[in-house]
Amino acid sequence: MSRKPISMRKIKEILRLKLECGLSDRKVSASCNVARSTVQDYFGRAKAAGLSIYQINAMSEEELDEKLFPSRPQSGYAMPVPDYPVVSSELRRSGVTLQLLWEEYIEKHPEGYSYSQFCHLFRQFARVADITMRQVHKAGDKAFFDYSGKTIEVIDRETGEVRNAEIFVAVLGASNYTYAEATWTQSIEDWIGSHVRTFKFFGGVPAVLVPDNLKSGVTKAWFYDPDINPTYADMARHYKVAVLPAKAKKPRYKAKVEGGVLIVQRWILACLRNRRFFSLAELNGAIRTLLVKLNNRPFKKLEGSRQSLFDSLEKPALQPLPEQPYEFALWKKATVGFDYHVEFKRHYYSVPYGLVRQQVELRANAYTLEVYHRGNRVASHMRSMAQGKHSTDPGHMPPQHQFCKWNPQRLIDWADKCGSNVAQVIKHLLNSRAYPEQSFRSCLGILTQSTKVGKERLDAACKRAIHFDSLRCKTIVSILLNNQDRLPLPDEAEEKKIPEHRNIRGSEFYKNVN
Repeated sequence: MSRKPISMRKIKEILRLKLECGLSDRKVSASCNVARSTVQDYFGRAKAAGLSIYQINAMSEEELDEKLFPSRPQSGYAMPVPDYPVVSSELRRSGVTLQLLWEEYIEKHPEGYSYSQFCHLFRQFARVADITMRQVHKAGDKAFFDYSGKTIEVIDRETGEVRNAEIFVAVLGASNYTYAEATWTQSIEDWIGSHVRTFKFFGGVPAVLVPDNLKSGVTKAWFYDPDINPTYADMARHYKVAVLPAKAKKPRYKAKVEGGVLIVQRWILACLRNRRFFSLAELNGAIRTLLVKLNNRPFKKLEGSRQSLFDSLEKPALQPLPEQPYEFALWKKATVGFDYHVEFKRHYYSVPYGLVRQQVELRANAYTLEVYHRGNRVASHMRSMAQGKHSTDPGHMPPQHQFCKWNPQRLIDWADKCGSNVAQVIKHLLNSRAYPEQSFRSCLGILTQSTKVGKERLDAACKRAIHFDSLRCKTIVSILLNNQDRLPLPDEAEEKKIPEHRNIRGSEFYKNVN
C-alpha cells in the first residue's frame, strides 16, 4: 500500500528539526507524525543534494522539490503515450476493459507504461474530457428517454387555436446519438409511438431502456422494484429489451438524457423560437432537419461527432428490429361479471363462464381485444365501437344459457312481484337480445331499485318509461332519482277538469272580451 503524499511544507519542517534543531530521528518522527524511515529518507536526500538549512529556507517549494526529487536523466527514448480518446471509445464496446486495452498497448510498446500508470493517466484524461465520459456506457447497451419540459406552439390554420406540442428526446448511451420529435401529449399512446419511431430512426434497439418516471412508462416509481406500465412492458417484450427506470428525483442517475434534453433545447428548440408552425408534421420536419445537423456537429474535446461515433461504434452493437413494429395496445384490469362478460370502452365481450367474478387483464389494440387470466389468453374478439352492445362467443356460454342461479324465468318472477309495468320492461329487455344473458345486467339494475325505493315507485317509473318508449335501465334510474315517478303522465293531466268556482272565470269569459 503506497504512503500518503507528504506536503512540501511538512518536508521543510522535518529538515528544519533535523538540521537546525539537531533532534533525533525518533523525536522528529513523533513531532511531525511520520515514520522514522520517512525522516531518514528526506534527510538522506537533502544530504545527497548538498543542501544546508539556510539554502532550504531560501528555496521555494518547487525548487526544493526539484532538488530532493530530481527528474531521471533523459535516456533519449520517449515513453509512448496511449491514445486515450481511442481508449475511451473502445471502453464503450461490450466486454472491453482497461486491462485488455493495456495488454494490447504493451504488445505494441513493450517498454510502455505499467498497468497502474496506464490507468492513472486515463483517469486524469477522463477528468478533463467531456462530462459524458464520467460514466462509461457500453455500445448498444442503453438508451435514455424523457420529455424536454419545454413546448412549441402549433397554430391551427382554420380556427387559429394554439396548441403546445411536447418534445420527446431519446439518447443512446455510448455515442450520444440523439433523436427528438414533437407529439401533442405525454400520454401512453404518444409515449409508445415515439419509442417505435425512435427505434426505426436508430435502425435497431438497445439492450436496456432507461425512461424517466413518467406515468406513461412507470406506474409506480421505486428504485428497487418499480412498477412498469403494462403497455410499456408489452412493447419491451415485443422488442426483447429490458426496462430499467431512472431513480426518481435523482437527475444524476439519468445524466445522459438530461444532457441530451439540454442539447436539444439549445440547438433545436432555440433555433425554432422565431418560427411559426401550422401542423405537427411541419414542426417535426423542421426538427428532423436540425437533428441531422446536431448529430453531425463535431465534439469539442473528442474526435468525431455523434453520427460518426454511432456509425462506427453503436449501430453495429444494436439488436435488429423485429419484422413488424410494435402495434399499440392498451391494457386494463377488469372483473368478469355474472353474465360472463367484461366491459371495455362501454362494449361488452364474453369470456368463458367459469371465470365469473374473477379478475382478468384486457389487451386491446385497434382491431382486437384479448382477455388474459393469470398470463394465459382465454378469449379473443374483434374490437367493436358499438356502445352498450355485446360480443358473445357461444362457446363461452354455460349449458342451457344458465349461470349462477340467474336465468330469464327467475328475473321474470321477480319482476311480476314488483308490478305489471316492471314485468313488461323486463320481458322486453330479455327478448331484445340475441342471448338473454346479455340483458341480465340491465334487468338486475332495474330490479334492485325495488330494494331502494320500493316496488310501487319502481312500477310507476317503469310505467313512465313505457309511456315515453324508453325502456332502458338508465332511463328508469333517472326517473327515480328525479322523483318523476310521482308526477302524472301527460294524458292523465289532460283528463283532469278545472273545478267550478265563482273566482274562476274560465275560457268562455275571455271570448267576449274585445
